[in-house]
Amino acid sequence: QLQLVESGGGLVQPGGSLRLSCATSGLILDQYAIGWFRQAPGKEREGVSCISGRDGSTDYADFVKGRFTISRDNAKNTVYLQMNSLKPEDTAVYYCAVLVVCGDYETLQMGQGTQVTVSS
Repeated sequence: QLQLVESGGGLVQPGGSLRLSCATSGLILDQYAIGWFRQAPGKEREGVSCISGRDGSTDYADFVKGRFTISRDNAKNTVYLQMNSLKPEDTAVYYCAVLVVCGDYETLQMGQGTQVTVSS
């Protein structure tokens, strides 16, 4: 059974860092694209970043380029999102998902999410 579980969220001050983890099971990680999304209160869900299963190529939304880094550890079946220089506007619930292909952010399955709050 395919499952994704996010962790690593929390409260951080502006300018701080967090690393989110997406633990997967029921799939061979390097055969699937995995993406990160976020949804802030009152806003639509938006794609943040993704990593291709086949070649590890990555994609980032403009609003996180240079601050966030996506990576994966195939041996641990886990995808990470390193978030640096966090801003209050990064506050949202962050979700990971299996994608049809990295870049179009069409989801096959999504996890339950982890809350990230950036506040002083």
